Amino acid sequence: MATSGQPGPGDKAAGGAYPTRQPSRWKRNVILLVLLAAVLGLGWMWRGLREEALVGAAYGARIGCVCRFVSQRPMDLCEGDLKVAGLAGAGRWVSLSEDADTRTVRASVPLLAKQSADFDPARGCRLEPWQD
Repeated sequence: MATSGQPGPGDKAAGGAYPTRQPSRWKRNVILLVLLAAVLGLGWMWRGLREEALVGAAYGARIGCVCRFVSQRPMDLCEGDLKVAGLAGAGRWVSLSEDADTRTVRASVPLLAKQSADFDPARGCRLEPWQD
Protein backbone atom coordinates (compact mmCIF):
# COMPACT_ATOMS: atom_id res chain seq x y z
CA MET A 1 0.00 0.00 0.00
CA ALA A 2 1.47 3.31 -1.02
CA THR A 3 1.38 6.41 1.16
CA SER A 4 1.70 10.03 0.17
CA GLY A 5 4.61 10.64 2.51
CA GLN A 6 2.84 13.35 4.52
CA PRO A 7 2.18 12.75 8.22
CA GLY A 8 -1.40 11.93 9.19
CA PRO A 9 -3.37 13.50 12.05
CA GLY A 10 -2.02 11.08 14.69
CA ASP A 11 1.48 10.68 13.27
CA LYS A 12 4.56 12.44 14.50
CA ALA A 13 5.61 15.38 12.38
CA ALA A 14 8.98 15.41 10.72
CA GLY A 15 10.54 17.24 13.69
CA GLY A 16 9.29 14.62 16.15
CA ALA A 17 6.59 16.79 17.81
CA TYR A 18 2.89 16.11 17.72
CA PRO A 19 0.60 18.69 16.11
CA THR A 20 -0.98 21.24 18.50
CA ARG A 21 -4.26 20.32 20.18
CA GLN A 22 -7.30 22.31 21.13
CA PRO A 23 -7.58 23.29 24.80
CA SER A 24 -8.90 20.45 26.87
CA ARG A 25 -12.57 20.30 27.84
CA TRP A 26 -11.92 20.25 31.57
CA LYS A 27 -10.80 23.90 31.51
CA ARG A 28 -14.00 24.89 29.76
CA ASN A 29 -16.05 22.84 32.24
CA VAL A 30 -14.32 24.44 35.22
CA ILE A 31 -15.02 27.92 33.82
CA LEU A 32 -18.67 27.04 33.24
CA LEU A 33 -18.93 25.62 36.75
CA VAL A 34 -17.49 28.81 38.27
CA LEU A 35 -19.90 30.96 36.24
CA LEU A 36 -22.83 28.79 37.30
CA ALA A 37 -21.79 29.08 40.96
CA ALA A 38 -21.57 32.87 40.61
CA VAL A 39 -25.05 33.09 39.07
CA LEU A 40 -26.52 30.83 41.76
CA GLY A 41 -24.81 32.85 44.50
CA LEU A 42 -26.17 36.11 43.10
CA GLY A 43 -29.64 34.58 42.85
CA TRP A 44 -29.43 33.42 46.45
CA MET A 45 -28.34 36.87 47.68
CA TRP A 46 -30.65 38.87 45.36
CA ARG A 47 -33.63 39.05 47.71
CA GLY A 48 -31.50 40.30 50.59
CA LEU A 49 -29.81 42.89 48.37
CA ARG A 50 -33.15 44.09 47.05
CA GLU A 51 -34.67 44.41 50.53
CA GLU A 52 -31.61 46.24 51.81
CA ALA A 53 -31.72 48.58 48.82
CA LEU A 54 -35.44 49.26 49.36
CA VAL A 55 -34.85 50.16 53.01
CA GLY A 56 -31.91 52.38 52.02
CA ALA A 57 -33.99 54.12 49.33
CA ALA A 58 -36.88 54.66 51.75
CA TYR A 59 -34.51 56.09 54.37
CA GLY A 60 -32.91 58.32 51.76
CA ALA A 61 -36.25 59.60 50.45
CA ARG A 62 -37.52 60.42 53.94
CA ILE A 63 -34.31 62.10 55.10
CA GLY A 64 -34.00 63.92 51.77
CA CYS A 65 -37.58 65.20 52.01
CA VAL A 66 -37.11 66.47 55.56
CA CYS A 67 -33.77 68.03 54.67
CA ARG A 68 -35.04 69.72 51.52
CA PHE A 69 -38.57 70.85 52.37
CA VAL A 70 -38.66 71.09 56.18
CA SER A 71 -35.13 72.41 56.74
CA GLN A 72 -35.07 74.08 53.29
CA ARG A 73 -31.48 73.07 52.60
CA PRO A 74 -30.04 72.53 49.09
CA MET A 75 -30.28 69.00 47.67
CA ASP A 76 -26.50 68.53 47.42
CA LEU A 77 -26.20 69.04 51.19
CA CYS A 78 -29.01 66.51 51.70
CA GLU A 79 -27.09 63.95 49.64
CA GLY A 80 -24.04 64.72 51.75
CA ASP A 81 -26.09 63.90 54.87
CA LEU A 82 -26.84 60.47 53.42
CA LYS A 83 -23.17 59.79 52.78
CA VAL A 84 -22.37 60.65 56.40
CA ALA A 85 -25.27 58.50 57.69
CA GLY A 86 -23.21 55.37 57.12
CA LEU A 87 -25.77 53.25 55.32
CA ALA A 88 -24.44 49.74 54.91
CA GLY A 89 -24.60 47.48 51.88
CA ALA A 90 -26.70 48.62 48.95
CA GLY A 91 -27.76 51.74 50.87
CA ARG A 92 -24.40 53.31 50.06
CA TRP A 93 -25.48 53.85 46.46
CA VAL A 94 -28.61 55.88 47.20
CA SER A 95 -29.01 58.91 44.95
CA LEU A 96 -31.57 61.67 45.43
CA SER A 97 -33.58 63.81 43.03
CA GLU A 98 -36.36 66.29 43.65
CA ASP A 99 -39.47 67.56 41.95
CA ALA A 100 -40.00 71.05 43.34
CA ASP A 101 -43.46 71.44 41.76
CA THR A 102 -44.96 68.44 43.56
CA ARG A 103 -42.60 68.76 46.56
CA THR A 104 -41.38 65.19 46.14
CA VAL A 105 -37.97 63.67 46.76
CA ARG A 106 -37.08 60.45 44.93
CA ALA A 107 -34.34 58.15 46.14
CA SER A 108 -33.01 55.26 44.09
CA VAL A 109 -30.46 52.51 44.22
CA PRO A 110 -29.54 51.65 40.61
CA LEU A 111 -31.19 48.46 39.30
CA LEU A 112 -32.52 47.50 42.75
CA ALA A 113 -34.98 49.93 44.33
CA LYS A 114 -36.62 53.33 44.22
CA GLN A 115 -38.78 55.20 46.70
CA SER A 116 -40.30 58.67 46.93
CA ALA A 117 -41.48 60.88 49.77
CA ASP A 118 -44.04 63.69 49.38
CA PHE A 119 -44.14 66.80 51.53
CA ASP A 120 -47.47 68.04 52.85
CA PRO A 121 -47.27 71.17 55.06
CA ALA A 122 -49.99 69.79 57.35
CA ARG A 123 -48.56 66.25 57.71
CA GLY A 124 -44.88 66.55 56.89
CA CYS A 125 -42.98 64.05 54.72
CA ARG A 126 -44.71 60.78 53.89
CA LEU A 127 -43.33 57.82 51.97
CA GLU A 128 -45.27 56.32 49.13
CA PRO A 129 -46.72 52.90 50.01
CA TRP A 130 -44.42 49.95 49.37
CA GLN A 131 -45.36 47.56 46.61
CA ASP A 132 -44.23 43.93 46.83
